[in-house]
Amino acid sequence: MPDHFLPRVATRGKSAWLFIVPGGALVSLLALPLVALLWRAWVAGPVGMLLTATALSALRLSLFTSAVCALVAVITGTPLAYALARWSFRGRAWIEVLIDLPVVLPPSVAGLALLMAFGRRGLLGDALAEVGVSLPFTTAAVVVAQLFVAAPFYVRAARLGFASIDPQLEEAAYTEGANQWQLFRHVMLPLAGRAMVSGLILCWARALGEFGATILFAGNLVGRTQTMPLAIYLGLERDLGVALALSALLLVVSVLLLVALRRLEKASVTT
Repeated sequence: MPDHFLPRVATRGKSAWLFIVPGGALVSLLALPLVALLWRAWVAGPVGMLLTATALSALRLSLFTSAVCALVAVITGTPLAYALARWSFRGRAWIEVLIDLPVVLPPSVAGLALLMAFGRRGLLGDALAEVGVSLPFTTAAVVVAQLFVAAPFYVRAARLGFASIDPQLEEAAYTEGANQWQLFRHVMLPLAGRAMVSGLILCWARALGEFGATILFAGNLVGRTQTMPLAIYLGLERDLGVALALSALLLVVSVLLLVALRRLEKASVTT
């Protein structure tokens, strides 16, 4: 519901406090740790801490791997989302469950599952070794771990975008002689574009903050697999200033991404 249709608090009378007090308590619980984090990071000097070798290495690796993850998610997830939204085929419900499963799966379970599949003693370990590929504890493993947990966010959003398109537009395009690719490129992509961008933002943010699956499958090797969340974890023992600086940076980036996502959602409602 648009904000201008919502009633003001003053019109609700004294009973409004029944909503304000418990709601305000939860908001305070959510806000206080974030404020404390930003304050401690500011006192510690976040700019200087971000210029350390460890922080810069983790920052570069996180930006690179999350960008690759988002790109792969778009390339592979867009056709899948389109098929799930517009086609009817046997097993579609099970595929949807499989895509949604990593969203609710504990990160440690995801990391262990990746090891059991691609590790040296995993399901595909021998086959990968025969072609000279060792995936665990490499930068590629970071991307795979991020893709496993983050790609479903993009697929889910894109699927909803494609599913919301009026079927009559599809029928009209076929009537005009368009083939499947022309329909997808000139009708479906423009209309589902905002949903796809929203999913991409969520996917990239999730990949940027991934920790559990990464540390189990890729390890915590400086300059090779140590992303920002892993550097924060290590910084709690070795360098609290670096951990605070990277945490503050991730918090700011997350806020900016959520603001961008909110504006996209508002733009979709108004149009």
